[in-house]
Amino acid sequence: MSGHPPYVIDSQQAHRLLRQIDVPRILRKLFRDLAAGQAVQPAQQLVEFPQGAGDFINYLGVLADDQVYGVKTSPYILREQGPLVTAWTLLMSMHSGQPLLLCDAGELTTARTAATTAVAVDALAPPDARRLAIIGSGPLAQAHLHYAKGLRDWQDISLYTPNVNAEKCLRLTAIEPRLRIVEQREQALEDADVILLCTSSATPVIDPGQLRKPALITSISTNAVRAHEVPPQALSDMQVYCDYRQTTPGSAGEMLIAASQHGWNAGEIRGDLAELLSGQTPRPGYERHVFFRSIGLGLEDIALANALYHLHHKAN
Repeated sequence: MSGHPPYVIDSQQAHRLLRQIDVPRILRKLFRDLAAGQAVQPAQQLVEFPQGAGDFINYLGVLADDQVYGVKTSPYILREQGPLVTAWTLLMSMHSGQPLLLCDAGELTTARTAATTAVAVDALAPPDARRLAIIGSGPLAQAHLHYAKGLRDWQDISLYTPNVNAEKCLRLTAIEPRLRIVEQREQALEDADVILLCTSSATPVIDPGQLRKPALITSISTNAVRAHEVPPQALSDMQVYCDYRQTTPGSAGEMLIAASQHGWNAGEIRGDLAELLSGQTPRPGYERHVFFRSIGLGLEDIALANALYHLHHKAN
């Protein structure tokens, strides 16, 4: 590819191509590569613009087995009409040193966020889990429903959101006709075995202490400063897992607050996805709640960008 310009893939193309690949399978390979030392995941890089005009975050990663590296860069640009947030992923060849792909990362981010949660649910949820609850109804909640609906023999799938409307209901039930959309949060949470938090809230949306039985709770949160979907003080009472223990505690809002105000420390994390999928840490028991926190990794975006590159290259 030396001397050739990179493929440029817009959001619509990315959406179409992502439907042709097995996203959870790609992510499972990524985390196994990470455990085997065949991938590198640096911490996120935050750079502020001068005069408080915004910032950008770089998400980096290396996939040595695939001979690619890359960066997703996501600016937060302050404007009079409101902040502008975009994200683009650049894929580079470790063989030629040439750029291979430049991709609008919006669709990649949605897919990899939800599929990472699905990989975690498959690794952490009890085999006999039967009741799935989802909090949220936006694109991320819809993607979570898509990737999680087949993970267990669910007897009940319920969803709560304060902002549901007829259009969202149709979109959600098209993904999973068995879905039960409820009017009260408590209806969704009642006897749930797995609870997927898929909101943009910067403050807690559930209190694990009020649940009637131990459950797996997953959280993605949002990019607001120290955002968290569960109370930080609850971490000490739960078995905590994350996507990558080297980076998540330094970014996840509830972990930062729990460490600074409630005596929790990152050493209490029982395992991450690399360790779970490589058998380096055991699955949890359910004598108390299990909490999985994902912040999103550059490697996830790069792995999906690499898959899109090969699909697009094959088709052209």
